[in-house]
Amino acid sequence: MAKRKPKISVPEETQFFSFQQLTPRNIVEELDKYIIGQDAAKKAVAIALRNRWRRQQVSGIMREEIMPNNIIMIGPTGVGKTEIARRLAKLSGAPFLKIEATKFTEVGYVGRDVESIIRDLADISVAIVRSEKAIEVRREVKKIVEKRIQDILIPLMKRGPSFDTTSDDEIAENRRQRENILDEIREGTIDDRLIDIQVETDAMPSMHIMGPFNLEEMGIDLKEMFGNSMPKKNKKRKVTIAEARRIFEEEESDKLIDHEKAVEEAITRCENSGIVFLDEIDKVAAKSSDHSGPSVSREGVQRDLLPIVEGSTINTKYGPVKTDHILFIASGAFHIAKPSDLIPELQGRFPIRVELKNLTEEDFIKILTIPENALIKQYKALLLSEGVKITFTDASIAKVAAIAAQVNEEVENIGARRLHTILTALLEDIMFNAPDNLTEKSIEITAEIVHDRLNAIVKNVDLSKFIL
Repeated sequence: MAKRKPKISVPEETQFFSFQQLTPRNIVEELDKYIIGQDAAKKAVAIALRNRWRRQQVSGIMREEIMPNNIIMIGPTGVGKTEIARRLAKLSGAPFLKIEATKFTEVGYVGRDVESIIRDLADISVAIVRSEKAIEVRREVKKIVEKRIQDILIPLMKRGPSFDTTSDDEIAENRRQRENILDEIREGTIDDRLIDIQVETDAMPSMHIMGPFNLEEMGIDLKEMFGNSMPKKNKKRKVTIAEARRIFEEEESDKLIDHEKAVEEAITRCENSGIVFLDEIDKVAAKSSDHSGPSVSREGVQRDLLPIVEGSTINTKYGPVKTDHILFIASGAFHIAKPSDLIPELQGRFPIRVELKNLTEEDFIKILTIPENALIKQYKALLLSEGVKITFTDASIAKVAAIAAQVNEEVENIGARRLHTILTALLEDIMFNAPDNLTEKSIEITAEIVHDRLNAIVKNVDLSKFIL
């Protein structure tokens, strides 16, 4: 049965490291480029990731006996829990899925089935592998696509039967024109030119089944089941050469990739390298004082999660996926519930607990300036696209950090996310006026500007709740 390719994009520019390169120290160094502080959490996830490689070096039955050390991260919102897990997955090229535990309900209730976690992870794994395979055949695909576009623009002239009057000069001229047009295709000078192409479409219409079950979450796709028996339809489209190149590249890559092998590799990667980040796990932890009401459903979600975290086999559209060696990282603020409020069996499956610290004013200064994707660097890049060069004095950065710490303390602690709201309020007028400002192309943000723009908002606690 043909397998449907999931529409999940994987950035080609992502640079993956080999597992052998990923020593715990190297992992922490990479995480330090994007996340400030939280050394204990970085160390724990670095060891957990390195253990994935160590397990692969073990031979025989012992390899199957080595289980991943799942982790619970405890800490308020905005301190880096999600970012640590996300960067970890990017480093290794591992299939990574972030999901909120609150999306799921106990079997028998309306809501998502916890088994869909593994189906989604399998989709992501297949998308990653197919993207890698497409890169491997890119050079060959490029040549085929250029030839297809060349044939559309100037069809190859061939000598026909004996009564064909086509002369040698005409054939030579045709070949010369084809060579010239091929050069233009390669150089991209005619990318805006419109051409007619034939695009293959499914003849089978979309079908929706009414009922209590989500067929997609059950790993069933009716188009997959009946698609091969339905005829394909060709539809004529007028597109630019640039768009035709993209369409043809997808078609030719699809032909050259061995999809069966790609799926096999993806399932293996999913089972042995997959990472599931269960956010808001504290929201499904029943408080010890609760014995009725919603707590019953929350405990049911935990019991449904248990077999997946312990190790089971989940059926997906690509075949069965074993969850025994998938790494689960759970996180939660645990303001009301405690980790000990999780059912004992689930607690036992998360042996490593890491507490992330609240961010200080000094941390905010570092977050604004040091990481490779620091917020101030982002705003500088955005405004530079309008020809506006913006700079921040050290005093202004310190002032922004101080305001973030103050508002977090007085209103609600949302960690580093507070910096987003404060910088948005601070730079709102500049961002709005930048396209029309033809004179002021260099702007310096000083502590006085920060004070004048934000001081009134910070002093008004009610206003801070809505704006900051």
